Amino acid sequence: MGKKRIVKQGDATGTGVKAEAPVRVPKKKIDVGFLYIESTYNNTKLLLTDEKGNAITWSSSGALGFKGAKKGTPFAAAKVGETLGEKASEIGLREVTVVVKGVGAGRESSIRGFLSKGIGISTIRDMTPVPHNGPRPPKPRRV
Repeated sequence: MGKKRIVKQGDATGTGVKAEAPVRVPKKKIDVGFLYIESTYNNTKLLLTDEKGNAITWSSSGALGFKGAKKGTPFAAAKVGETLGEKASEIGLREVTVVVKGVGAGRESSIRGFLSKGIGISTIRDMTPVPHNGPRPPKPRRV
């Protein structure tokens, strides 16, 4: 049959009051930064860096819990932008330079989500790689 489990009332400290988690205070306070957006057909990734290019925080639609085809939607990209905007406002960021890379659906909506948190954008650069001639075509098929 097994042993009976004994459950004690209250917590281990004996005070009866739950201890609150400490409020997280950011280590750095920065004013200007870079926001890199990589938008593919399947996912949208955002990376926030300082002026030197050191990564501060990042997020993606997959990291927020979207799965499968929903990761590539504009809605998921907007949610990623909002979460990164909240983190950036905690750090004290006031202005960002946006660098967009990729051809996915979340290019514009991630910027709009980031803007909704009250952070200014100085410039937007499109750094999507464009092939000049592409790879060599396959040989003709011999039947």
